[in-house]
Amino acid sequence: MPRRYAPRNDTIFMINIISKTKYAYVFSIILVVLSIASLFVWGLKLGIDFTGGTLMEIKFTSPIPENSAIEAELKELNLKSLTLQKTGDDMVLIRYASEDDAINQQVLAKISENNPEAKQMRVDFINSTVSQELKSKSLWAIFWAVAGIMTYIAWAFRKVSYPVQSWKYGLGAVIALVHDILITIGAFSLLGHFQGLEVGIPFVAALLTILGFSVHDTIVVYDRTRENLLRGSRKEAFADVVNRSLNETLTRSINTSLTVIITLLAIYIFGGQSIQDFSLALLIGVTFGTYSSIFIASALLVTFHNWSTKNN
Repeated sequence: MPRRYAPRNDTIFMINIISKTKYAYVFSIILVVLSIASLFVWGLKLGIDFTGGTLMEIKFTSPIPENSAIEAELKELNLKSLTLQKTGDDMVLIRYASEDDAINQQVLAKISENNPEAKQMRVDFINSTVSQELKSKSLWAIFWAVAGIMTYIAWAFRKVSYPVQSWKYGLGAVIALVHDILITIGAFSLLGHFQGLEVGIPFVAALLTILGFSVHDTIVVYDRTRENLLRGSRKEAFADVVNRSLNETLTRSINTSLTVIITLLAIYIFGGQSIQDFSLALLIGVTFGTYSSIFIASALLVTFHNWSTKNN
């Protein structure tokens, strides 16, 4: 006699996530408004990638001094946007917002006072015009990434036009993505004002990475919703289908995000100064990306459906 298998069930009990939608909306709106307000009031503290400046590479024959010691030597020069990065056993990259060759000579002289064997290996100038071009291209990269994601999701879900049109899946995902990006940028605006944290090209790379991770998590939930709609009954309320789909993917979403967050925490703590800002941006973005995939992106589908039902 053939063995009968029980139907797959990914959840032991159901959490009514959709019922918490209004609280999630209020929480997210407050965070987004605060982020936008911070950007208007303080803006972002831009690094030399976007403002222009100098990149100097120094080689030491004796053990490299600590970054704090080099910063103390250069303190009286009042260099703006000063960052130090060790590149190997005997090299240090010094970045600061100045293109004045006289300042460069003073920097080298200050370092040579306590490190006479130090040699300047190269000096690169980052022109402000080039920096403006980088800023513009970074904004366009984010814009086209978001537009491409929306278009792809709308196409991927084209066979699921009931009870929500396929393009609304793309719209819901993009709203969640903009939510994640704005909160991350807002957090760096606050950190820039109070902690002097600067943003550069690595920050833009982090934002693009956040877009990819967040939409991946959202698509997993959307795909389960699509499966449940195609094989389910039209008598089941759409909100119940979405809520069941969220519960079926909840454990996977949380476990995946936790493994990424733990890795990013390790990188942030032990990875060194050069990668800390990048990992911090990812930590914030991945955390809120997970939250938005569960509480915002799918809830928006239900909201869109309720609006269209009321209008009809």
